[in-house]
Amino acid sequence: MRRHNHPVGTVHRLTVDSALLAGNRLDEDTTRIVDVYVPHGHDGKDLPLLVDLVGYTAGGPAHTSWKGLGENVPERLDRLIGSGAMPPVAVAFPDCFTRLGGNQYVDSAVMGRWASFLIEEMLPAVETRFACGGAGKRGVFGKSSGGFGALYHAMMFPNVWAAAASHSGDAGFETLYLPEFPPLLRELAKQGLSIETWFKAFEAKPKPGDKDINTLMILAQAASFDPDPNPDTFLGLRLPVDPYTCELIEDRWTNWLAFDPAHLVKTHADAIGTLKAFFLDCGTDDQYNILYGTRRIHRTLDEKNIPHRYEEFPDNHSSVDYRMDISLPYLTKALSA
Repeated sequence: MRRHNHPVGTVHRLTVDSALLAGNRLDEDTTRIVDVYVPHGHDGKDLPLLVDLVGYTAGGPAHTSWKGLGENVPERLDRLIGSGAMPPVAVAFPDCFTRLGGNQYVDSAVMGRWASFLIEEMLPAVETRFACGGAGKRGVFGKSSGGFGALYHAMMFPNVWAAAASHSGDAGFETLYLPEFPPLLRELAKQGLSIETWFKAFEAKPKPGDKDINTLMILAQAASFDPDPNPDTFLGLRLPVDPYTCELIEDRWTNWLAFDPAHLVKTHADAIGTLKAFFLDCGTDDQYNILYGTRRIHRTLDEKNIPHRYEEFPDNHSSVDYRMDISLPYLTKALSA
């Protein structure tokens, strides 16, 4: 059932055969789907390009699929473009789902070279096919893990991206992740504190248990931020805490913090300053405590006089796609100027 009367754009499906993802320790498929939205009346030529990085447990095509009791992202784009709230834009939805339940969109010896895949393989495939984007006309956005990806890419690859938006993006690892380690260890203890035993038992289940997804999520972060270089370690997975006492292992935790946007912004704020637009928001009731890391990013940017748009809104971490009604017009108008 259509939710509006605006002209409907087209979602095209591409596949990208990746050489850069080859050799990842998770044995991930290196052929990846990329859905691409093109608005009604356009073939993509000369349009700005946005890239949607989805949150943990999802892949890009989840945002183009039918959605009950709400809009999927192409329907939202049809409405925003059709109503004149934003200029026409092409949007790519790359599938970056992994065996560990999601992605942080960084290069990892365990997960794969996902940042490189997005920049060196996915972008050229989309821009060549649709003649869109290009230097100064590319933006990246996402929520949660996807918001982290947008933050990380904005700071590390400002020569690639000209605009970025993070909705409740992972930041402030001390308040976000440290509280997750005790319950993680309690789950691993049921399997003799063996990540390998736990993981194999998880994959053999007919459905995930109530606590399995949080456990898997922390393992995905470990694979992204601090993969074990020892080839004999199961899937390269190790934790930054002592499995018996939950005490931090400082050198491993330092590796995690090197990816924390709340820390990274202290040395990479100038990269954000080169962007045409940078949007940052978080719910005041975010149940993962991401608000505090987000505030730290905002404070650092203010202290360094870096232009950005920051908003807090009265909601939690879940079901906040409606915030795209603010961020997507903001990014697209900047990229279209």
